[in-house]
Amino acid sequence: MWWDDRYKENDRIWSGKPNDVLVKEVTGAEPGRALDLGCGEGADAVWLARQGWTVTATDISRVALARAEGHAKEAGVADRTDWQWHDLGETFPEGEFDLVSAHFLHSLGSLPREEVLRRAAAVTAPGGVLLIVGHLGFPAWQENSHPEMVLPTPDQVLEDLRLPEGQWEVLVSDEHERVQNDPEGNPTTRTDSTLKVRRLPV
Repeated sequence: MWWDDRYKENDRIWSGKPNDVLVKEVTGAEPGRALDLGCGEGADAVWLARQGWTVTATDISRVALARAEGHAKEAGVADRTDWQWHDLGETFPEGEFDLVSAHFLHSLGSLPREEVLRRAAAVTAPGGVLLIVGHLGFPAWQENSHPEMVLPTPDQVLEDLRLPEGQWEVLVSDEHERVQNDPEGNPTTRTDSTLKVRRLPV
């Protein structure tokens, strides 16, 4: 499987730090039940658990999930994390969640991203938040060799969610730049998008 092979290339693929937007948008929120879609090696989920959240985290790579589970044990939050394997186009975690986080849920192949995010909205509890962060383009050092991969704007993400009118409010919808090092370690700037919506209480 492509993602397992990708993670086997190195002992650690990602930085081990939580995503900046997650920290910015969730710090200070009342902890509850969180769902992390596409959790990778688990940095976001571990950070959430350290803040007091009970976290269900899912990924398509069993290699990544095994690493994430180990990181949770090292951080002392194994009891607040549940690591689940899902091919999100086929299966989805059960339950309702006060926070649903989908950071960089992009994948080559047949991932039905819009459908997955609509399911994410469906499992967001009343009063809960859905946070979606994505890339708006490929990094400067990489040509767009995957034209089939759609990288939508926040407005496009919101439209694709098909949220029922009067039942949600938009808290954040913006584009932002961040610095990322290229393969040679040189800093470069790329643009990402953030959409944060809240399901109104019943």
